Amino acid sequence: MNPDVKNKIEDLLKQHKIFLFMKGSPQFPQCGFSARAAGILNELNVDFGSFNVLEDENIREGIKEYGQWPTIPQLYHNGELIGGSDILMEMYESGELKQLFSNQ
Repeated sequence: MNPDVKNKIEDLLKQHKIFLFMKGSPQFPQCGFSARAAGILNELNVDFGSFNVLEDENIREGIKEYGQWPTIPQLYHNGELIGGSDILMEMYESGELKQLFSNQ
């Protein structure tokens, strides 16, 4: 992985305990999966940072390698990958995601 891309990703992850790499922004998601992920986080009323991977092809490809996860969106908590849209939905429906974030 390009060290500059890795450093930029790590710098982004340090900005917020909860961070979402997505297509678009939380206000204007540009794919259904990103919309669902941002919607879940908004529903839980958590403070999170985000990055629109459509604005930077290096980050878009780099985050897939960094998290060893092939798709976007990707949610991180304290710098660790939680998962993508489907995993977030499962964790949300089970209450696990709310519990994870309440242990801040």
